[in-house]
Amino acid sequence: MLAFSAPLIAQNNVIIYPQTRTEPVSDNYHGTIVNDPYRWLENDTSSETAQWVKAQNQTTQEFLNRIPYRDKIRNKISDLLNYPRYSAPSKVGEYYIFSKNDGLQNQSVIYKQKGLKGEPEVLIDPNAMSDEGTVSVGISGFSNDHKYMAYNISKAGSDWSEMYVMEISSGKILSDVLKYVKFSGAAWVGNGFYYSRYPEPAKGTELSAQNQFHSVYFHELGQPQSSDRLIFIDKVNPLRYHYAYATEDESFLLLSVSQGTDGNETWYRNLKKGETSFKPLLYGFNHSSSVINNDGNRLLVLTNQGAPNYRLVSIDPENPQVENWKDLIPEGKNLLKSVSTAGGKIFAEYLSDVNTKVFRYAMNGAPEGEIQLPALGSAGGFGGEKDDKQVFYTFNSFTYPPAIYLYDIESGKSSLFRETEIQFNPADYEVKQEFATSKDGTRVPMFIVYKKGMKKDGSNPTLLYAYGGFNISLEPSFSASRMAFLEYGGIFVMANLRGGGEYGENWHRAGMKEKKQNVFDDFIACAEYLQKEKYTSREKLAVQGGSNGGLLIGAVMTQRPDLFAVCIPQVGVMDMLRFQKFTVGWGWVDEYGSSDDPDMFKVLYGYSPLHNIKATEYPATMVMTADHDDRVVPAHSFKFISTLQKNQKGNNPVLIRIETNAGHGAGTSLTKSVEQIADVYSFIFYITNSVVN
Repeated sequence: MLAFSAPLIAQNNVIIYPQTRTEPVSDNYHGTIVNDPYRWLENDTSSETAQWVKAQNQTTQEFLNRIPYRDKIRNKISDLLNYPRYSAPSKVGEYYIFSKNDGLQNQSVIYKQKGLKGEPEVLIDPNAMSDEGTVSVGISGFSNDHKYMAYNISKAGSDWSEMYVMEISSGKILSDVLKYVKFSGAAWVGNGFYYSRYPEPAKGTELSAQNQFHSVYFHELGQPQSSDRLIFIDKVNPLRYHYAYATEDESFLLLSVSQGTDGNETWYRNLKKGETSFKPLLYGFNHSSSVINNDGNRLLVLTNQGAPNYRLVSIDPENPQVENWKDLIPEGKNLLKSVSTAGGKIFAEYLSDVNTKVFRYAMNGAPEGEIQLPALGSAGGFGGEKDDKQVFYTFNSFTYPPAIYLYDIESGKSSLFRETEIQFNPADYEVKQEFATSKDGTRVPMFIVYKKGMKKDGSNPTLLYAYGGFNISLEPSFSASRMAFLEYGGIFVMANLRGGGEYGENWHRAGMKEKKQNVFDDFIACAEYLQKEKYTSREKLAVQGGSNGGLLIGAVMTQRPDLFAVCIPQVGVMDMLRFQKFTVGWGWVDEYGSSDDPDMFKVLYGYSPLHNIKATEYPATMVMTADHDDRVVPAHSFKFISTLQKNQKGNNPVLIRIETNAGHGAGTSLTKSVEQIADVYSFIFYITNSVVN
């Protein structure tokens, strides 16, 4: 029996959706019976699911094809993106390694350059590895003798990757091939490196089955993976992440252990003493810490233990008790976002109302002043080796295209190393930071970006974007494709909700587990503020979020369907009762809680997007996911849209756009990205009846 009927858009513009079949499936959660009639869609490899995907995509494309300016917007985005884009270089011995995209290449190319003025040479071109540009490459780590580079290759956006090794000077790819790698770098020590992998998954389950036993291995150059030495496995706790990294001088091997996406233990080995077992440095999962480097026999640790806004402390690993810690950079009123070392100095990056400030310190914590940035916005970088004389950093903002600066450590002066060559005039746009008041009185910041001349009369198509979770901070950033939305009269708004990391761990904890509703309340308050202040109106307001942000959009549209005109939930976590059963979903239990817990079941069931759809009129919706998403498996979106289509009242379209040969977002080809963004903007302008000239 077919799972659906043929798609049809009738002449009266009423969409006839594919009729997704149901099954009598239910679960008993602590005495509450919950039906799950579309569970068969969790089988991502079945032919029936493939047919369903094809039918849904056909329906969506038929609708999008009716938008007269869809091609115009896509071409506009392509034109805006057609400029050279560079990463900041990494100094590796006599070479500088960086990535560059000439403009419309599907993937950025990795180059090496001898000296700051040398001629760039191609090291790795991912575009030559796939006709569709769906293979991506990421650098995993450089050997400390500057001879080798480990890198990961990922296909079709999957989190799974294979790791390879290249000799930098010759560009020769060595025989080393490491499989089943996920969430890992390469921590070089001596003639090899430490990395993390999972056991080989059963055939056909690679993109959906729960991942267990994330383990650390040591790989010696030139040896087959079968000879790799197992360094750490936790057979008692299979659902934990393990990540190894080493100090620059190879004195210490560190092991970060986490049972979720936030909060970790840190263990160590003193390699100089020949230690072969790990000893605890920081214990427990209620705080987050990372070893930045070592200063002799002491470890420099960035931690929020006893400091919700983070601090930098010096720890003697032989006496790691908290009472023996020495504060190098005490906790302040602003979030200490990150710390790096280079040239015998410490560089500390802070967030002040979501704008970056950077300060320099001596290795003993003595302050040496603030580094002046070009404007308000976001900066990152400043890392390097102990003997480096210069470091690179990047800077950008909503109306400030990315620029790379070279900072001279001795003089303390910055010089522009590379600016973005793009036809764009920042003076044509305006950026404001304003604050909405949430349900409980919390002030919630948001950035509002628009073209000068905008009138606050409620007629502006507006896109409100947010995330609100996992201690992740949304910072000002430049997007050439977003300029298309602004050029056509749109307003872009980015809200900084609780659950994120913008104001430290207290801000994060105020939006997790049983307090998750605060995140939705914050977002609703921002939407209401934009309408009250006449930036936009209900008929013109679109909302968008991805991953945890997709959950956000799914939750607010089921709680307040009257508030929005358009909803774009992307790769969202929609089934809050079963998310922990797929791939690495178990790692989110620390953030969300689990339906296995009777108390948390009530919380999750109360806002789970899938389980709170009822028969009513929902805003125009385009759910977005991808067939190779093995982070948030597409079944979340499949079941959500099936339920939404069954319950939708009125004529607002509720569609799903399923990308093929793509994953959670990282590594997506530029061609696919342009098409996705163009479809989002076209859908928004079309639904809000906006003029696109």
